[in-house]
Amino acid sequence: MGKAFVFGDGISTDLLAPGNKLKCPPEELVRHCMTAMMPEFPDVAACGDIVFAGKNFGQGSSREQAVVSLQLLGIQAVLATSFARIFYRNALNLGLPIFEFAHTHEISAGDAVDLDLDSGTLTNRTTGKSYEITPLPPQLMKIVEAGGLIADLERRIGEGG
Repeated sequence: MGKAFVFGDGISTDLLAPGNKLKCPPEELVRHCMTAMMPEFPDVAACGDIVFAGKNFGQGSSREQAVVSLQLLGIQAVLATSFARIFYRNALNLGLPIFEFAHTHEISAGDAVDLDLDSGTLTNRTTGKSYEITPLPPQLMKIVEAGGLIADLERRIGEGG
């Protein structure tokens, strides 16, 4: 269980990992994640929290650091109305669960939320409402469960292919 962070449409990779900070080590870069929208975000985000957003989350340049910053902050998943294609692939390749979710407008910042990947259910403990989440296809879920594409490939090689 975690708390909800709610953002609007068009959250860009530059908001998640500012271009002028990309040469910083990940531990420094993460201190700037979403600070243009919410200056306290890196200080208040915690393990298990979930980001909710509107349309085209992750638009902009194809920087993996955007996903890594969310992961380093402990964000367990991102649910948005839609995702930029390259962010979607980067997230799954790095093991961050992301789901298209049409009900982001029903979630409020700070709500206590619980995402159960096994049952495909999001429960808003603050309002008592539950939502069905369309699961990732099994092959993509295996990548996420392994911790990313490289970890999944290493697992499969270790199993003999």
